[in-house]
Amino acid sequence: MSDSNAELLDRIEQLRLEHRDLDDIIARLQEHGVVDQLQLRRLKKRKLLIKDIIQRLESQLIPDLDA
Repeated sequence: MSDSNAELLDRIEQLRLEHRDLDDIIARLQEHGVVDQLQLRRLKKRKLLIKDIIQRLESQLIPDLDA
């Protein structure tokens, strides 16, 4: 495995942890009933952004078949 792939995998793992943390935070906020909707929306948007970044990074790990 090349260094760049190892770096990508490390970054993906960091993002997955952040994604899980956001998921936990969102769930806890929703459990309490009284939720700042703006804050909740921002957290959900951040979570989606992280998911998109993870998918983009994972696609970089797939070898180019045309090469």
